[in-house]
Amino acid sequence: MKKTIFITGASTGLGRATAILFAEKGWKVIATMRNPKKDSELGKVDNILVLPLDVTDPEQIKSTCFLAIQAGVDVVFNNAGYGLAGPFEGASDEQVRQELDTNLLGVMRVTAQFIPHFRAKKSGVFLTTTSIGGLVTFPFNSVYHATKWGLEGWSESLSFELKPFGIQVKTIAPGGISTDFASRSLVLTPHPAYESLANKVMAVFSDPRRQKNYSSAEQIAHVVFETATDGKSQLRYIAGKDAKRLYKIRRRFGYKFFVNQITKRFFQ
Repeated sequence: MKKTIFITGASTGLGRATAILFAEKGWKVIATMRNPKKDSELGKVDNILVLPLDVTDPEQIKSTCFLAIQAGVDVVFNNAGYGLAGPFEGASDEQVRQELDTNLLGVMRVTAQFIPHFRAKKSGVFLTTTSIGGLVTFPFNSVYHATKWGLEGWSESLSFELKPFGIQVKTIAPGGISTDFASRSLVLTPHPAYESLANKVMAVFSDPRRQKNYSSAEQIAHVVFETATDGKSQLRYIAGKDAKRLYKIRRRFGYKFFVNQITKRFFQ
């Protein structure tokens, strides 16, 4: 019997690449996105069903997840999210709430809908895209880091609760991905007091030499597939050469060394 994966944020980037890969591997895919009408290709792929889902809309979450559960779901991939970058002082309360609502609470809402289904059948896998930014930090990304560090902690704690029911909880922490994320899924919070500092940081992030080390969405999608199918009880999967390098530095040399390196890289 074919297995089924439920994916949020499947319209572009990693979500889209993952949907296509799983379909090619013979899985049934329920690919969700806020505006399915804008999708002209994904719904035409064999084994992929496209459904509407805005992870900030609790009622739509209930109705879409209900439909998915009736069809049967084996893996849930929480992937929907976006970046909020810039000085914290420049962020409005609405921007902060929207970031938390999408990146953190949205994942929790979707997961909550599937737990009874997985618990009843004594199996299931929850995957969540966090980020290397859920394990290390960079300047001018404080609210984004709050959501990703929050997801890492929440996932780790949840894994203890659900393991006795045969349910796995795993996170995928990619580094840079070569998509249109910056233009499509990045909201900026400018503030004049930080303009020169923020410009330095953004210049480093946009440096083509840095972006050469990024992974493609397809490469990270293969990590997602491995995570979903390897049967391991491993919680955390670091994805991409750049992410693995950063995480290794942080763990091997400690916080103080890492902070000094970040300061030199972005501000000197």
